[in-house]
Amino acid sequence: MTTLFDLGPLGPLQVLALFAVVVIAAAGAVYFARKHHRDPQLPDAVFWDGFAGVAIVAPAVLVPALASPGIGLLLGGAAVGAAAVSYRWAPQVFRWQAGRTAALEVAVLNDAAAVRHRSALDRWQRYELDPGYCIDYPAMSDPAEPHTAELIRAMRSAELLRGGAAAGCTDAAYSGAVDRLEQALAAAERAAGVRESVQEGVRELASLDTAKD
Repeated sequence: MTTLFDLGPLGPLQVLALFAVVVIAAAGAVYFARKHHRDPQLPDAVFWDGFAGVAIVAPAVLVPALASPGIGLLLGGAAVGAAAVSYRWAPQVFRWQAGRTAALEVAVLNDAAAVRHRSALDRWQRYELDPGYCIDYPAMSDPAEPHTAELIRAMRSAELLRGGAAAGCTDAAYSGAVDRLEQALAAAERAAGVRESVQEGVRELASLDTAKD
């Protein structure tokens, strides 16, 4: 006596393989259809995603159903269930992917900002620690000077964010703070009367110091 779920000529491993095929194909087709639907540059991609899914799932369900209706029903139900789950969870996967991509991009920016931050501090320390620069450009270390005061505030802001960036922080504010620090340093140099040739020399020395760190 045969039952509804009699395997017929199919073996258990064949049924498992078909089950995997229909689940992966149905879920994948829905996932890519939803993903491509978000991209206006791929207007035909949704159709082809659906077509590819049907082209795989339909024979994987209908052919076994001829030998065992129950197995065909089981495979069809698995395909529908996988498609429904994929449709439900695909947006969350997209958000996770977008967040991870953004975090990686900001991490790269923060790594570059950390190098620029060290270079800017090395430049400023030249004016603080080198006796010749201290004598020639006293305004660079005088907090009463407006541009120097702004430089000090920019240094504090960048320093507050540097700890988080060094620990793998994905806050893009750090890179922006370093931008403002570099701008404030350049403005302070101009206000202090530092010649362009001297600024270039300070930058070269700071680059050497940064490379040693």
